[in-house]
Formats: sequence, C-alpha cells, structure tokens
Amino acid sequence: MGRTAGPRRNAARLGVTALALLVATGLVTACGSGDDGGGGEGGGAATATGVDDGTTLTMWTRAATRPQSEALVKAYNASHKNRIELTVIPTDDYQAKVGAAAGSRDLPDLFASDVVFVPNYTSSGLFADLTERVDALPFADQLAQSHIKAGTYEDKKYVVPHTLDLSVLFYNKDLYRRAELDPEKPPTTLAEWDKHARAVDALGGGVNGTFFGGNCGGCGVFTWWPSIWAAGDDVLNEDGTKASLASDTAKKVYETYRGWVNDDIVAPGARDETGTTWTGVFPKGKTGVMPMPSTTLGLMPKDLDLGVAPIPGPDGGKSTFVGGDAIGISATSKSADQAWNFLAWSLGEKAQVGVVAANKDVVARTDLASNKHSDADPRLVTINELVKDGRTPYALKFGQTFNDPNGPWLTLMRNAVFKDGSSLDKDNEAVSASLAD
Repeated sequence: MGRTAGPRRNAARLGVTALALLVATGLVTACGSGDDGGGGEGGGAATATGVDDGTTLTMWTRAATRPQSEALVKAYNASHKNRIELTVIPTDDYQAKVGAAAGSRDLPDLFASDVVFVPNYTSSGLFADLTERVDALPFADQLAQSHIKAGTYEDKKYVVPHTLDLSVLFYNKDLYRRAELDPEKPPTTLAEWDKHARAVDALGGGVNGTFFGGNCGGCGVFTWWPSIWAAGDDVLNEDGTKASLASDTAKKVYETYRGWVNDDIVAPGARDETGTTWTGVFPKGKTGVMPMPSTTLGLMPKDLDLGVAPIPGPDGGKSTFVGGDAIGISATSKSADQAWNFLAWSLGEKAQVGVVAANKDVVARTDLASNKHSDADPRLVTINELVKDGRTPYALKFGQTFNDPNGPWLTLMRNAVFKDGSSLDKDNEAVSASLAD
C-alpha cells in the first residue's frame, strides 16, 4: 500500500500497546529529554549544522521507507566523516521494537517513525528536544509544517521530516479522452469528481469510474479526510481526543462514495478491500479517477498516460494527508551533535534535490517544490506543492481508533457508505470515545 504504509498498517497498533505498557510501568520515563539543546544525555549546544568528527551513529527505520532511508544514508556516509549504521526493521514489528528498546534504554542514536505515531513517542520522552536546533535552520519555516506540528509536544519540537507520502488524485487521461472529458482538466470539486467517474464508468467493457479501500480504515483517513479538510473543516480537535466525523461536509463525502457503491461506479472488490491490493487497481488502466499515495507514481506502467491532481472538497478547495516518516534523535543518545549533523544535512538543498527529488520522492521543503528534477515532470511539482496545503492528524490513540480493523472508524466508514449512514452520529461518538480512552 505504498512505502508509507503507517496510516494503513493494522498490526502497528500492537507496538503502541507495548509502548503504553512500558510507560505505565515507568520504564520509559527514565528516557525523558533534558532541558538543554541536545536533550537527554545527548547535550550539546544547538547549532544549525552539528558536528562531523568521525563518530559512528546508529539509526533505525521501518521497511516501508527503506529505499529513501538507504539513499540518504548512503549519500551522507560518502560525503562525511561521521558514519551511520542503518538497521531496517519490518514495518509490522517496528513499534514493538522501539518500545522494547526504550524500556532497556537501548535506543539507537536516530530513529524514524510513521508520523501518525510520533505523538506516542514524544509524549513518552523517547526523543531529544530539537527546538533550538530546528529553529536555527535558515529554512525552518519551509519545512513540512504538518510533520513539525505532529512532533511538537508541550511547545517543544522533537522531530523533522524524513520521508513524505501524500494522498492525491490519479486520473487516466486515455479514459478521459474516450469519455469526452478534457484530459488536462482534472476534477476541482467532489461534484466534478463524481461526474467524471460516472462518465468514464459509462464506457463499459470492464472500465470502472473509481475505486477505494472499503474495508481499510487507514485507506479511508488517507484519502477521505482531505476532502473534509479542503472545505476548511476539521476531523479531530486539536489534542486528538474528539472526532468531528459527522459534520455536514463529512456527510457530503460519504454520500458521494455511497452513490458510487449504489450505482456500481466502483471497480469490483471495494467492499472487501483491506488495503493489501488497493494500489494495484489503477495501474491496470481500467479505472478512471481515484485517490492514491503519491509514492506510487514512480511505480506506474510507463505506457499509462495519467495525470495527478489535488483531492478536492465538495465545493472546491484542496488538501492532502501528509503521511510518511518523521525522524528524531533518541533522548538517550550520547552523540546528539553528530546525529543532528545528519538531520540538518538531510534537509539541506543538496540532499533534498540531489537525493530525494532525484529519486522522484516528495521533498520536505516547500521552497524546493520546483527543482531540476521535478520540473521535468509537472506531476511531481503538483505533488510537492501540495505539502503546504496538507495536514497530519494528531492523536495519541490513532492506531486503536483508525487502524485497528475492529476499531470504531472502520465501522463508521462501512455504515456510512455500504449502509444508509443513519448511524453516523452514534458511530462518531464511538470514535470520540476511543480517542479519549
């Protein structure tokens, strides 16, 4: 389901549970960050560049973001005295691994996390305080602020963007032409999206208007919520303890999807799609327009003429779910200055353009949205520019509420789209109860 599978990984909730147990027994609190610029035992003065003195650093990342992490580490090791030893951990095992390491005070110097689970780590004191270091960067305001916000706890910043994955609309230009739609004019409202999907679906012959993961809670938050945000509405309160998923805007979104289901506009399998094959439908060339992870662009067939557009709201606007991984320095690292040297470098123009953009990934800085690599493909510019319009939800109980296949969000999704939606208010209350639990 793309390389940033975190918002869409059901098993990840197990790691959050393990972490919660560690916190409850007081094992993690010993890792709390200190008051200095480095945090914890790392210490050190806050500088924009850190120290490059030949120190060997340890770093963990999950398998879902392995290509990006390996590319950055390889480039850094080739150009610096410091050396990073990267360990890639299976995505489904990652949270439990971090929780166990926190309990034994054996965290690596650097570790990345699916950004939606960062609040669990910051509130548990696993990351060092990077506030002064981040603010010292000359491009601090151009960093993906949704990731910075997700990693801010009690007014202190603990992480920076590592890899980004955005939700965007993909549309098949060949099918648009056949349906007599302008291939250079993707939908700018949910109503237009509905119209376009129905026009393509009318072609018949195995062609379908759209598709979505109807049995995948993570797929829903990743692709449905942007339509709500695009209208200027919120889905959660600021501290992630109460849901607003029964608003008038949300109802319009659900009604549109329900109409696709009732009128058979959706490709077969949507009702049972758990996310495992969700991104494999559009590449077959038989689906008109559907929301997808931006990281799948480079995986599309070369002969598939496709366009990319922002996800619109019911009456316009645009937004995106800014997923991916954020990264920080562990609170127990004794080499915070050296670890920061890697983080600062990874956000610099040479790394963002020469490594990230060169690999057709989303850059972490809005001022680099247009660069020598993305300019060769306007679709990449569209994706990069969406970062500033996107959001990353904040909730400590994200996993149990939205990723768990037995959680209340998936129940809300399915009742709202595959049934008549009459239980929406009650289902929203169940989501809020889970968030506040």
